[in-house]
Amino acid sequence: MQHIAFIGLGNMGGPMARNLLAAKYTVTAFDVAETPLAAAVTAGATAALSIAQAVAAADIVITMLPASSHVEAAYLNAGGILGSAKNGALLVDCSTIDADVARKVATAASNAGFAMIDAPVSGGTAGAAAATLTFIVGGPEAALEKARPVLSSMGKNIFHAGGSGAGQVAKMCNNMLLAIQMIGTAEALNLGTRCGLDATVLSNIMVKSSGRNWALEVYNPCPGVMENAPAARDYSGGFGTDLMLKDLGVAATAAHGSGSATPLGNHALELYRQHSAEGHGKLDFSSIIQLLARSSTQE
Repeated sequence: MQHIAFIGLGNMGGPMARNLLAAKYTVTAFDVAETPLAAAVTAGATAALSIAQAVAAADIVITMLPASSHVEAAYLNAGGILGSAKNGALLVDCSTIDADVARKVATAASNAGFAMIDAPVSGGTAGAAAATLTFIVGGPEAALEKARPVLSSMGKNIFHAGGSGAGQVAKMCNNMLLAIQMIGTAEALNLGTRCGLDATVLSNIMVKSSGRNWALEVYNPCPGVMENAPAARDYSGGFGTDLMLKDLGVAATAAHGSGSATPLGNHALELYRQHSAEGHGKLDFSSIIQLLARSSTQE
């Protein structure tokens, strides 16, 4: 069985690594935080004290990191992946980052003799835990085929979007739409409940009507409607507001650079920026319904 190094064990990376362990892969894990690293060890992983130690014997290196700067540092800095991984290792970055950074790192990897794919994911923490993620892949097709068995241990859908960076472009578009969709869903639920409707009844009506969407079906932002959604646990865990804010910023930059009109994406960016500035950046992005509720109260 292949030896995998897994770097980044947060809300997404932790359960992804556990699914690899469940599939009987040998996993060496690294994270700068002690608690998630300890959890990975409890699940059966071997802890590494550094990135260099984690990747030294790995056949496949998987990274799941918060932002572009973390990915650049992990791969390009002294003691990083490109300078420490063994010859022939396959590199898989599952982070959601700027496409230009993905291409920069992939070029550096190729120049160092490594095959690399960008493989950001969709499906949230529930999908990570249940091994039902969707992988959106950019990079050489041969590298994807080599990675496919490992990706299949963590997800159910694998799409090849194109060359290096294409996975990031597709994920960027998906997350911009997700933010818009979540705000619209939260706005409708806030309106309905303030007009006297029960949130569960309204959700059930809309999920069977033309307003049906992913947020209503599996990630309802209204507390008390869906027991497994972050809204049921005070918006803890899940996909943080600040992470969504980061992704919307990436989309805004790409829209400006490509001359694309994204008025709803830009407005979503402003709303999430306001929500974060008011102290809610660590809450799940579905907590945007709280911003709408506060705004309604202030009017």
